[in-house]
Amino acid sequence: MRSYAEVPDIELLKLLCSDEDVLAFNEIYNRYWDKAYGAAYKRTKLTEVSEEIVQDIFTDLWLRRKELQITAKLPVYLFSAVRYKVINYIHKELLKSNHRKLTSISSPDLDNSTEERVIAGDLHTHLQLEVRQLPEKCREVFELSRNEYKSNREIAQSLGISEKTVENHITKALRRLRTSINSFFL
Repeated sequence: MRSYAEVPDIELLKLLCSDEDVLAFNEIYNRYWDKAYGAAYKRTKLTEVSEEIVQDIFTDLWLRRKELQITAKLPVYLFSAVRYKVINYIHKELLKSNHRKLTSISSPDLDNSTEERVIAGDLHTHLQLEVRQLPEKCREVFELSRNEYKSNREIAQSLGISEKTVENHITKALRRLRTSINSFFL
């Protein structure tokens, strides 16, 4: 049985991609898990979140092993993945925090909560219908961006299109949704 401890990263990647070698993946995992976790923890200061980020990266590495085309050195690729995952996590947390702040603001003199909930529900339904009416590729890009919080680069890689095309689809979707919202309130 071959020892993978001395095998260079580039060869481990080739083995992983071409032979679907579980032992090569295990060596990459063992070699870089602690470092990737340290990088995630340094930015989040949260153990569970950091572990989840790193686990997602290695899961993605295994699932996408057949189509991977890593041009950078393996540590650079992994730490870039950590950085993007941390950015996505922080973005989601900011959105949640802002949403909590907005929903916690209320006037004690006026209680329009029922009416506001009805309007918000109607608007949400209206927007969902509008998103479903977007052209297929545009809708797919928009949902990956807004619902799954993927970066333009991640979307471009997963769909095999350029980042500029991703930006164009998102711009088109947002323009159409803005127009739709304006007409909703008229």
